[in-house]
Amino acid sequence: MGVPGRERLTSTGPKAVGCLAGDAQSYILFCDFFDRIIESYHGYKVTTDTVQESDFNYDNLKGGDDFDQAYAMSCEVTAGRSIEDYCFPNCFPTHYSRGERRQLLTLAKIVLEQLGEDLPGKLYSIDELSHESEDRRAVMDSPPLSLIKIGVARDWPDARALWLVRDGTLAIWVNMEDHLKLVSYRSDACLQEAFKTICINVLKMETLYKKLRHPFIWKSHLGWVVSSPAEVGTGLKASVTVKLLHLAENKRLDDILDRLRLQMEATGCPGIYKISNLQTIGVNEVELTQLVVDGVKLLIRMEKRLENNSGIDDLVPAQK
Repeated sequence: MGVPGRERLTSTGPKAVGCLAGDAQSYILFCDFFDRIIESYHGYKVTTDTVQESDFNYDNLKGGDDFDQAYAMSCEVTAGRSIEDYCFPNCFPTHYSRGERRQLLTLAKIVLEQLGEDLPGKLYSIDELSHESEDRRAVMDSPPLSLIKIGVARDWPDARALWLVRDGTLAIWVNMEDHLKLVSYRSDACLQEAFKTICINVLKMETLYKKLRHPFIWKSHLGWVVSSPAEVGTGLKASVTVKLLHLAENKRLDDILDRLRLQMEATGCPGIYKISNLQTIGVNEVELTQLVVDGVKLLIRMEKRLENNSGIDDLVPAQK
């Protein structure tokens, strides 16, 4: 996690996962391998007795619509989902074929057409995005040649697509990192509304895929299964882009983030950072998003204190 002017790492070191599962069965067949990675990354021990809870009742979220707009600039909530009976998009070409990818796109078209009855949108191929999409954030650059050579981006951009809702509240990637990736971005930093949008539409799509006899992959001890061990459980990532000019240089920042169970990423703009959850398993969707809401509010309080040359020691939460 970079901070302008110097190198900075959390006390636990860089957080990244350098492996992907080829399919849902990989998490079972190679559980000794994947369970250790999940435990190391998330700090959560996976056993056959553990049960991953799920809660899409967005009314249970407290706050998220009342960040100080002088500091909170935007927000985003994403949710990844994988479809039963198909390999994951990131696995090697001997497993994930062009035919499978096209079948998944066909399924997605059927589901999105029905979803669009209540939430009108348009499906773009990756090629079309560069020419037709007004949302420049949605334009996808081609993957590096190295990924194409090893098969991760085989046949690019064949059967990859993006569905954009007309009112701009939701985007859904098809056949990218996962079979489906729902994204709700808001320039007003209203995390509550972004979370609500994801909850409503994930449940709608789950119902529609079940009707087609291709449900989302769920394992009781892992939750929603996706290709990366870094995202199993809820498959959810909630983030708020925040202005933290003073706190970013505070010597206690790494410890504070660790106690809040959050991560901080530089955005390329001085003093502007993206705050998000690191853990995705062992907590449900509401609990995860609540951690981000409460954590961002606390970080903003600390920033205000530091602006006034006041201390923040009394605001630092107890060790998790």
